[in-house]
Amino acid sequence: MKALWLDDRKMSYRTDLPMPVLEADEVLIKVLLAGICSTDLEMLRGYYAFSGIPGHEFVGEVVDANGHEEWLGKRVIGDINISCGECERCLHQEPSQCAHRRTLGIFNYNGVFAEYLKLPVKNLTVVPGSVSDVLAVFAEPTAAALRILDQVQVRPSDRIILVGAGRLGLLIAQVLKNSGCDLKVVVRRAETASILESLGIRAVYSDEVKGELADIVVEATGSPEGFELSRSLTRARGTLVLKSTFAGDVSMNLSKLVVDEITLVGSRCGNYPAGLRALATGLVQVGEMVDSVFALEQGLDAISRAGEPGVLKVLIKP
Repeated sequence: MKALWLDDRKMSYRTDLPMPVLEADEVLIKVLLAGICSTDLEMLRGYYAFSGIPGHEFVGEVVDANGHEEWLGKRVIGDINISCGECERCLHQEPSQCAHRRTLGIFNYNGVFAEYLKLPVKNLTVVPGSVSDVLAVFAEPTAAALRILDQVQVRPSDRIILVGAGRLGLLIAQVLKNSGCDLKVVVRRAETASILESLGIRAVYSDEVKGELADIVVEATGSPEGFELSRSLTRARGTLVLKSTFAGDVSMNLSKLVVDEITLVGSRCGNYPAGLRALATGLVQVGEMVDSVFALEQGLDAISRAGEPGVLKVLIKP
């Protein structure tokens, strides 16, 4: 099988990998399209000590149902969290926080930068025929953007500042806009400012918001500097939502968080069917976000392109 392979923070293209071996609850999926996200790039910097096939944003077709014949031929996306179903968190209907979870393309489970992958059937969501492959591949990050609304009450009267307008930030911005809140998005580049403004969302630069305070601040830059700016913009008794995953540590003044009684919210994966619905109905739009599409054989070039400053979504089409 052809795939990209990550080992010791180095990516290679291989043609000699074995096909996935299915467990009883798993099906085999042919990858139709895969997306490169910032977490994939952080894996190269040591975000997780992972050896295997990376990647977790995908849309594919079930080609071996392994006894689950109702799934054969279905076009699907999949939850990236492979849970045990038996621990306390699973029994409390929180499989994304399973104590024994494996994570697609990130931790102890091969990912989607390949011709084929496997996933448990409980992780799958069928993609409607009206949703294109390009839209469907955005379901995972869109679900992650929507997760904020599950965790934080967002009111139309809230002042919200989103710091970061990259691959995930542009999706978060649209999700927050739909709440009717007073929203500003801190950008670094005119190109992303233009995308936001075309969506009716106000884009600002960091020097334009210094000294301002917001009820809710969402950090999505993937940098220590972004966290520091986000913290400075959060009012006393406000809420700071963290969406970044990156390699390295962040230094922070914990006393300031305590004195100002800041609510700190870590935010990760969301509801995949909800992500698909938001894309299918146009509540979240991604057309201007796709930078380029590479063949799997060009996967190393795709990773390199995705890592260039200002580049948004790069896709791999096996």
